[in-house]
Amino acid sequence: MKTSWRSASFVVGAAAMLALTTACGQESGTSSVGSQNVGATAPAGGYGSVGAGASASASPGNGYGADGQQAAGGQSTSAGKLAVTDNAELGKVLTDGAGLTLYRYDEDTAEPPKSNCDGDCAKAWPPVPADDASAGAGIDKSLLGEVTRADGTKQLTIGGWPAYRYAKDTKAGDVTGQGVGGKWFALAPTGKKASLASLPGLSVRKDPKLGEIVVDKNGMTVYRFIKDVAWPKVISNCTGACLEKWPAVAPVSPNDTKGIEKKGLMGFTRPDGVKQMTVDCWPAYTFSGDTAPGDTNGQGVGGTWYVMAPSGKPIGAPKK
Repeated sequence: MKTSWRSASFVVGAAAMLALTTACGQESGTSSVGSQNVGATAPAGGYGSVGAGASASASPGNGYGADGQQAAGGQSTSAGKLAVTDNAELGKVLTDGAGLTLYRYDEDTAEPPKSNCDGDCAKAWPPVPADDASAGAGIDKSLLGEVTRADGTKQLTIGGWPAYRYAKDTKAGDVTGQGVGGKWFALAPTGKKASLASLPGLSVRKDPKLGEIVVDKNGMTVYRFIKDVAWPKVISNCTGACLEKWPAVAPVSPNDTKGIEKKGLMGFTRPDGVKQMTVDCWPAYTFSGDTAPGDTNGQGVGGTWYVMAPSGKPIGAPKK
């Protein structure tokens, strides 16, 4: 299997963002997506605590979060013919010939491809062999490649990213590895994180209990802090330890949003230098206690944090 390279860059449109600059008297911001390597393959056979939904399997020290034991019944060592499956929360997910979900690791690199998961990590997250992998329907075979691991074995890469299975996935369709340690994510057929497969920078998700809510490019729920200020100047009152638990949503172009009210949709620079997105001039955040797309563990925390509606309003907040 030979590895070829190509890179793509995406530059967020600044013009549309600039047009909204005067809405809250703040500056605009941009974000970008970096390039990825690709390979070709030859044909083959207050502000609260972490919510209840946090992954119990995540290990703070290493990020790979399993006990190193092989899944019940074992997993096939071969990759086989890769396939694309639909997941209700993640969209299109890449699976191996047995239907097991394939993952990528944030500590790895795609340019150049390199695996940084060895030892106990590789027991918890078995590398997918490159030798017999082939592309099924909906998969660009030119994205399949390989990387030589430290032990000399060849590992499959997708869009340059080394591919793994998760030892705790025991049957086809399992995605128990999603979000483990905040570093492991299911692969989309493109090599991106599955949660990024078709989502813009900000979009709307239909929550069964809360209705239409804002989600970021990873599908993670977006929140509002009712102690913030929007007028006449945007002010975030979540700083220090608060910002660690409630990370600021990075600015995106208004053109990279779907279903979000355009009024006051812009970025601003906080006093601490962090750039943050606003909706209707209200600062937007995610919650560290949400470990997977669809989680809303931050709703109502401390009586001050609420899921953000597409209009920028806090859903379920007490009326003043």
